[in-house]
Amino acid sequence: MSFIEKMLKIDRRIIFLLIALAVIIPMLLNLVFVVRPSPIVQTIFDKVDGLPDGSKVLLSFDYGPATVPENRPMAESLLRHCMIKGHRTYIMAVWATGEAEANISIGRVIRTEFPDKVYGSDYIQLGYKAGNQGLINAIFTDFKGMYTTDAAGVDINSFPMMADVNALPDFDLILAVCSGKPGLKEWVQFAGDRGDIPVAGGVTAVEAPLLYPYYPKQLLGLMGGLQGAAEYEAALVNEYPEYRASSMTAVKLMGPQTVAHLVIIFFVIIGNVAFFIQQRREKRARRE
Repeated sequence: MSFIEKMLKIDRRIIFLLIALAVIIPMLLNLVFVVRPSPIVQTIFDKVDGLPDGSKVLLSFDYGPATVPENRPMAESLLRHCMIKGHRTYIMAVWATGEAEANISIGRVIRTEFPDKVYGSDYIQLGYKAGNQGLINAIFTDFKGMYTTDAAGVDINSFPMMADVNALPDFDLILAVCSGKPGLKEWVQFAGDRGDIPVAGGVTAVEAPLLYPYYPKQLLGLMGGLQGAAEYEAALVNEYPEYRASSMTAVKLMGPQTVAHLVIIFFVIIGNVAFFIQQRREKRARRE
């Protein structure tokens, strides 16, 4: 068989093996590529960094375990940045799975890296409430009507940072990390557009193209997939290098992903070239 025929009939198990090696080997070698923030991600960083200390930031965890590799680095980078800047951070979830994910990130970021932060004064975990986009619509006008207590059941009015929060327009910025519906689009439609509140966040790679049309007028910025998470980490490390050790999760994962994508691109190109060469040979054979 010629090389072209071999490529057209290659066993798919060989391709699966090469993809596996493309992921495993870079992980073992700790391969890290240089990541530079794109403008659509840099605008989020600049907004969080430029807010006055003590600003009110709402951070919604709207994803589940299935998208943790993409979404968790985004959420933790945003949470870390808010803590660095001293913003009052209000954590909530429109997804039922989001509260547990938020608790994990609170433990990994705030309690580990910022033990001096005081619950109820610097940050608060409001938890999950049912209602999907209806919840966003309700808290737009009556925040405390929906959140009468925090996630632990403590009266919401007992926390100092809740004294001047009554509705979504009281927040300086809304950040949402999402993996479906309801998600970032609903935050734009039911909160950002309605109240002229800056909205930004991150979504999975497959969802990002659906949100690009909202940028930059309705959506301040967007992290798309693991690449977007890595870009925000890069922006954070560039400005605050002392957090490099804890802010490189997505950047490190970009090495295996990049190599795997290169292998896929190689086979797509080879497959197409082999197909067209084979087609030309068959046409020539029929003419002869």
